[in-house]
This record gives sequence, structure tokens and C-alpha cells, in this order.
Amino acid sequence: MLTTNKGLFTTCTLNCSRPITTTTHTTPRSPSSSSSSPSRRTLTFRRNKKPTTATVRATMKNYQEQDRLKDVKEFDDSKIGVKGLIDSGITTIPPFFVHPPETLSDLKPNGGGTRPESDDIIPTIDLAGVRDSADRRKSIVEQVSGACRKFGFFQVVNHGIPLGVLDNTVAAIKGFHELPVEVKSRWYRREMGTGVSFLSNVDLFQSKAASWRDTLQMTLGPKMPEMDQIPEVCRDALVDWNQHSKELGEVLMELLCEGLGVNPGKLKELTFLDARTMAAHYYPYCPQPDLTVGIKSHTDPGVLTVLLQNQVGGLQVKCGDGWVDVKPVPGAIVINIGDILQILSNDEYVSNEHRVLANGSQEARVSIAIFFNPLKRDSSFGPFPELVSPEKPARYRQFEYTDYIKRFFTKELDGKSLTNFYRV
Repeated sequence: MLTTNKGLFTTCTLNCSRPITTTTHTTPRSPSSSSSSPSRRTLTFRRNKKPTTATVRATMKNYQEQDRLKDVKEFDDSKIGVKGLIDSGITTIPPFFVHPPETLSDLKPNGGGTRPESDDIIPTIDLAGVRDSADRRKSIVEQVSGACRKFGFFQVVNHGIPLGVLDNTVAAIKGFHELPVEVKSRWYRREMGTGVSFLSNVDLFQSKAASWRDTLQMTLGPKMPEMDQIPEVCRDALVDWNQHSKELGEVLMELLCEGLGVNPGKLKELTFLDARTMAAHYYPYCPQPDLTVGIKSHTDPGVLTVLLQNQVGGLQVKCGDGWVDVKPVPGAIVINIGDILQILSNDEYVSNEHRVLANGSQEARVSIAIFFNPLKRDSSFGPFPELVSPEKPARYRQFEYTDYIKRFFTKELDGKSLTNFYRV
């Protein structure tokens, strides 16, 4: 049970025998409201004094797996998400959000490793003139190809999408996540039968620790859900964003193919433009950002990800054995390579690990990711034949996409385990 008290005390109570609830009290609870039962673990802190990291970690030693699973289910059944926890007035995060020491130690300024001298290392590429001039296009292809080979990440400006569309999309997603719980809980579900779902942590039941974010998921292609299934507060903006992002995706796929020296339309022919899924994340303020993450280190499974973010930072990319920030650039869109394109390119392009830090700012971070996947799910994939030679043999075995994506959704988000599984 999570209980918040807006009086002198804030109490985080985990009760294995009672459902998770969030309640607000204007006066302190009586001593009789706290049981001394061994099945209950209670941390009480004065509201004006934050608990130390050592105190919380000590509590975690007594937090058993069975308790965690019960609390996770209770949280999921409540349908309030992490935004609901914050709105309830909590000042400490529930234990199942606390990540292990090996993850937390890596969140320090230098990530425990060697950090590049400059944070502005992820390139921003100007797409102006990409369809108007052969010389200009050649230059852009070289920049995109170089970024994909070195970082797997870059940002694009002058991409042809009006600034108003970007702003409206971010505002619409923010508007959805800030709806009252009783309104947005209508969409809270873990299955995508209607094409739309709101949830907290897609890997909530697979991960060792939950992350501090909520997500609105939606199928965009080959066709969008029925209009009455899309929340009204973001319906028009998402219809608009879907069309613009698809057009940008087509341009990017051509550039990526040209950078590999293959037919510019090859990815489109393989139906990677047709199956698109949106994950619109909301990272509210976290009272203990040093104990959890917004999203843990992972790679994306698709061919390409188009990410729109607001001006609240937090996205980081692995660089060597350290991490660099992908700083928000006004009007820019973040692009990153997915695992399947690393495989198709026979390791010419890299699908890089990335993460989002827990948000310590009072202003919420909002990001809208669109993942481009193949429509033909029964197809087999492996390195492009044009990129395989005696000097560079295939580094991955052939596989069916259905097996590939099933593996992604039945594991927790973690590093590069998907590409490593299919590596020769």
C-alpha cells in the first residue's frame, strides 16, 4: 500500500495483503493505523527531510521478490501511473522503482567511464535541399552515414515539418498525460487490441526494477486506430504527426540506403515504412532521481526511430564506456538506428545503447518516439547480400521477424541482447 500524508509526515508503506491505494490525509494518522505485522514494511520520513540513499537501500535488503511482484501488480491494477503517484503527494519512490547498485553507480556524471571532452558530440544535420540538389544530397548522405557508423544517433533540422506541428504534438501528448486519472485510466491496458494503450513501463513485469515514466502507445501503420479510440485531447495532433513523420521516415530511409551503397528504395520495398508504432513517454518529476531511471539502457528493435522531444533533457547515448547527452535543439528531431538495421547493414551502422535519466526537474519531460518496423512479419532477415563478401562475411544468421520481435517483447529492456542473440 502507498499512503501519502500531506501533514507532518509522508509515509511509504508496502503491504502485501492489501491492494495498492493512494490516499491523502489532512491530519496525521493515528498510531493504530500502522500494524506491527511482519508482512508490512514501513518507512516514515518527515516531510521536510528527504530520506538518505543509504536508508532506502537498507530497506531494499528486506524487500523480497514475492513482495515486489505483488506490489507491481497492485500498482498496475491502480491504473494511476507514476504521474498519479506524484499527484498523490509522495516524497519517496516505491521500492520496486529502486534500481540495483550497478545501474545507479553508472548514473554518476561520468557514468563510471571515460567521457568525451564535449557533450555536443551527437551531430545535428541540416536536411535543407535534400531533394533539390545532387551535390547537396551527396553531402547529406555522407553526414548521415558517418553519424550512423560512429554513433547510431543524430538530430535533423530543416526537415520540412512545420514548427507548429512539433509544438502541437508535444502539447497534445502532455495534455493527455496530465488528464485526471479517472479520465485517462479508460485507456490503461497492456494489450493493443484497440490500437491504443496507456500504461507505465512496457516491461513492468519482466524488469528487475521499474522506471519512472508513463507511456501512451498507438499503432500508426499500416492504418491508425478508429478515431473514437484515440483520446480526443491528442487525436488531431497525432493524425497530423503520423503523416509528417512517415514522410520524414521515407526520406531518411533513402539516405540510409544510399549511405550503404544499396538501392535507395530497398528499405521501403521491405515494407519498413508501413508498420509504425508510437510510444509517447511522459517523465514527471521524480523525488529521488538518484535511485531510479526514466528508462534503462537499451537499443530499439526496429529499423529506425524518429523521436520528438521537448526542451527538458535526460536522453543519453553510450559513447565508449561513458555517456553523452543528446541535448534538445529547438526545432530538431532525434533519429537513431535500430537493431534490425545494424543487422541488415552487417555492422556498417550501429544501433547504440541509450537511456533516459529520471527527471529531477519540476517540468515534465515529454518525448514521442515512432518506431519503423516491417509490415511483412513472416519475412526472413539477415545482412544485405550486397554487404557480404569474402573479406567481410555475414556477421548475423538469417531469422524470421516474428521470432525476433517476440524475443524483444518477452524480455526486459536491456543493452544489446537482441543483436547478440543472432550474431554468428
